[in-house]
Amino acid sequence: MTEIFDLAIIGGGPGGVAAGVYSARKKIKAILITECFRGQSAVSSDIQNWIGDISVSGEELHNRLEKHLKHYSKDILIKEKETVINITKSNGVFNIKTDKSEYGAKTILITTGNIRKKIQVKGAEEFEGKGITYCASCDGPMYGDMDVAVIGGGNSAFESAAQLSAYAKTVTIIQRSDFKAEPMMMEKVLANPKVKGVTNVEMLEIKGDKFVTGIIYKDKKTGEIIELPVSGIFVEIGSNPSVDFIEHGLVELNEREEIIIDPKNQKTNTPGIWAAGDCTNGLYRQNNIAVGDAVKAVEDIYRYLKS
Repeated sequence: MTEIFDLAIIGGGPGGVAAGVYSARKKIKAILITECFRGQSAVSSDIQNWIGDISVSGEELHNRLEKHLKHYSKDILIKEKETVINITKSNGVFNIKTDKSEYGAKTILITTGNIRKKIQVKGAEEFEGKGITYCASCDGPMYGDMDVAVIGGGNSAFESAAQLSAYAKTVTIIQRSDFKAEPMMMEKVLANPKVKGVTNVEMLEIKGDKFVTGIIYKDKKTGEIIELPVSGIFVEIGSNPSVDFIEHGLVELNEREEIIIDPKNQKTNTPGIWAAGDCTNGLYRQNNIAVGDAVKAVEDIYRYLKS
């Protein structure tokens, strides 16, 4: 017979770890299932907005989070290197099927984050974390008085450019087609003398030594090959929520396949399921916010279970 837990936490990033620590301390009978204890920021070389640390590498941060959770390993069952395949419900209990086993739970908290879309160009893989980053608010201060580029043309690209303009010497927004951001936002950001936009280009190569030194691209209209010297590249071409295991109808998703939650308590439209962090339709994407959302969810789950 499948063992039934009070709570199943799916995901091992900052949100999942926070939920695991809180559920252990509240003596909730919980299981945490994750492929690994790593979030998107694990590749960041220097995180300066994690509260309590002036500077910490992504790898060190995630090691600390994992260590913190495993301190409570007697109070929470941790299943690593397992991938959730699907979730069903029968007789008031959720059945979580993984690639290795099956588990039952009265409640579920999904904290699986999202997967950033990556640029497919020569040098991109080599310099990820060495000048290529995916979070302007996390890594922007590292590029004070430097030339940087933002790849993308939507609202998030222009928001990142606006943030970076407070630190960087220059910011170049590079888009393969026309810009797609809201007109008022584009007008405001491009009015900054530090910021310029380049559209209709084909990315050819990211160059560097130990770190990024430049971008080579082709102007699609003129055919001219241009090398732009930059020390940092911020990628803003979208992301995909990690919700492949959610079958149709389990919880409500929006058009971007993000889990729709009530921001007051992180509840989904399905009784017994909560979600937190970047897999949801929450407005902001930050480690600190994912942790706070997960803690909020566990507080609500605790009340739900006790009532």
